[in-house]
Amino acid sequence: MHLNAPNLGPNWGKDSRDGGERQFLAGPRSRLAELWRAFRIFCEFIRGFRALHFLPPCVTVFGSARFAEDNRWYRMARDVGAALARDGFTVMTGGGPGIMEAANRGARDAGGLSVGCNITLPHEQQPNPYLDRFVEFRYFFVRKVMLVKYSYAFVVLPGGFGTMDELFEALTLIQTRKIEDFPLVLMGVEYWTPMLEFLRSSMVEQGTIAPADLDRILLTDDVATAIAHVRAGAAKHLAGSRMPRRRPNVLLGER
Repeated sequence: MHLNAPNLGPNWGKDSRDGGERQFLAGPRSRLAELWRAFRIFCEFIRGFRALHFLPPCVTVFGSARFAEDNRWYRMARDVGAALARDGFTVMTGGGPGIMEAANRGARDAGGLSVGCNITLPHEQQPNPYLDRFVEFRYFFVRKVMLVKYSYAFVVLPGGFGTMDELFEALTLIQTRKIEDFPLVLMGVEYWTPMLEFLRSSMVEQGTIAPADLDRILLTDDVATAIAHVRAGAAKHLAGSRMPRRRPNVLLGER
């Protein structure tokens, strides 16, 4: 589906429109309220599973919602989305503006499949206009599970707190072997180099992470290099996959 572009404002990503997640994380409530909240979270997971279960192999692109289309990182993300689509990957993002829009737009440019996992936020909750399929979530943690669960690689462009959260969650899941050692690419050498220098000079030096943990990251500005790395790593995991064949069940309303 092709959607109208959202009217972006200054509050993007700062608050949750319905307050459900904030209430859930605010401490214990009545047993009935907790049970009802658990049911709503379960239903949100099921909605995500139903929307994304039959997608071809995905690569998730993370990055800031705040870059306009004349920004160099936006242009890079658009090139990345197009290259991933030409390589046969479904391009998945958080469904919003900025880097997310650019990657989805690139996939659309190349005739590939473009998917968004949108989050309900004030004023800017509409998905970007370059999505073939999207699913909307109330809870950030459910959305993050979906972005990881269906991905065979992660490409991270410049971004803020949300992007850092997604980057380090993916790294932690790989480090602790909660997920496979999927390719993880940082794009934007100038932007990410100070952070990587901090990780080496402080975390590695103090022993809080191992030097090998940083070897999991490919840093590059070259789209072809990034895509080759994604292709090689994803192919290894796809070849060894034991997932059953997935076919939609008409009786369950699947498509």
